[in-house]
Amino acid sequence: MTLATDKLTTAKLNKFEKFKAEKDGLLVKDELEEFARIGWEAIDATDREQRLKWLGVFFRPVTPGKFMLRMRLPNGILNSHQMKVLAEIVQRYGDDGSADITTRQNLQLRGIRIEDIPDIFRRLQAAQMTSVQSGMDNVRNITGSPVAGIDADELIDTRPLVQEVQDRITNGGEGNFAYTNLPRKFNIAIAGGKDNSVHAEINDIAFVPAYKNGELGFNVLVGGFFSAKRCEAAIPLNAWVTPADVADLSEAILSVYRDNGSRANRQKSRLMWLIDEWGLEKFRAEVEREFGQELTQAAEKDEIAWEKRDHIGVHPQKQPGMYYVGLHVPVGRLQAPQMFELARLAQVYGTGEIRLTVEQNAIVPNIPETRLEAFLGEPLLEEFAIAPAELSRSLVSCTGAQFCNFALIETKNRAVALVKELEAELEIPRSVRIHWTGCPNSCGQPQVADIGLMGTKARKDGKVVEGVDLYMGGKVGKDAALGECVEKSIPCEDLKSRLHEILVEQFGATPKAHL
Repeated sequence: MTLATDKLTTAKLNKFEKFKAEKDGLLVKDELEEFARIGWEAIDATDREQRLKWLGVFFRPVTPGKFMLRMRLPNGILNSHQMKVLAEIVQRYGDDGSADITTRQNLQLRGIRIEDIPDIFRRLQAAQMTSVQSGMDNVRNITGSPVAGIDADELIDTRPLVQEVQDRITNGGEGNFAYTNLPRKFNIAIAGGKDNSVHAEINDIAFVPAYKNGELGFNVLVGGFFSAKRCEAAIPLNAWVTPADVADLSEAILSVYRDNGSRANRQKSRLMWLIDEWGLEKFRAEVEREFGQELTQAAEKDEIAWEKRDHIGVHPQKQPGMYYVGLHVPVGRLQAPQMFELARLAQVYGTGEIRLTVEQNAIVPNIPETRLEAFLGEPLLEEFAIAPAELSRSLVSCTGAQFCNFALIETKNRAVALVKELEAELEIPRSVRIHWTGCPNSCGQPQVADIGLMGTKARKDGKVVEGVDLYMGGKVGKDAALGECVEKSIPCEDLKSRLHEILVEQFGATPKAHL
């Protein structure tokens, strides 16, 4: 195997590739006890600020001494015991501790101290959870249908496929050196229904259900990504695979990317840049060589035929007499008491299972009809509504400046407050998807929203203030498309009036009668 790092002189490698060449990030797994003993300030700076990310542990300069821990939750599924374990972890840190549901059906825990990491990892292992390879140049959480196995209209249950891909990539959660040195981060999604619940178009690899000669398999998309310099929707590989080949093809594509992706300029290191450099035909041929057989040409059409569902509310399952209930979690923020309560509800009313969605919400499945009324009367549903107002319903936000040093503005608290003000003033006839992201890294995915807001700096009255760039036109579900930036540097203090205008002129909103 010849890695890209072998092909480039050291002078051409970017600074990240240089420290990766010195020591693989996964190796700090053996140093955690020592890190806990000496404390965060004494840890080698590169280990602390970079290599720990290979274990899902993120140093946060805006909260010195308090780390973020990013989990791996394949298909966004965990059980009530696992949720309790995570709740106990963040509860320890009081006001500093919380958890955020991410746009990859995942959880990030905040306020973590390095002194507690060895014990936390032992508790995660006992609960059959892992955070390994969840950051930096690794495959991120693998997404699948949030209602896999319970949706009456699903085409294929994505859960075993997502788990198989994760187990291959992470060696069953123990760490896999074969995939710890990618040129850049990497996203994989496996869709199982008709409504593109995984946002296939923004993943490096996406498997989309499609029939070929009467057999159900997947058409394969490649190269979708967001970055500060470029955003691209995934393109067809002109390949169709059976479910049995999903993991093998994922590994083949990853290996081609690992061995040939650019390692000089990190702004030009995502998979799409390699496809651009080679052309799709050469890339496909190299994947075939690694895969060990010719790829079948794509099916003429895929099965994505519906507008995207958000799964909020009460829905019958394919299992007779059973229901799943989607709870709206405002911008995905969970406090420890809410986590404990969510775990309790899942155990008392369902089968102990909890599911997360890419819209940062939670689902409690497997509730018998006989328990449904009692479930809907639980106090937690006053905080996590099943029928939220139209703007709140589809609101998504990244972490923002409160915890992230990349963010240029505060997002979560501002997003919630602004939406409440707009809902108080306007009658809004339909859901409008508003996504906030604090910086051009686009963790909040403004490009897939009806209205996307990206943090930036603006000028007002001769002063530099917090502002946003405005994106419009993103579409999800059938015929998904990325939105575009239509206006730059709107001061945040002027944003309410601008959004009021947009909602009235473009989304049919009307002022409420009492105003």
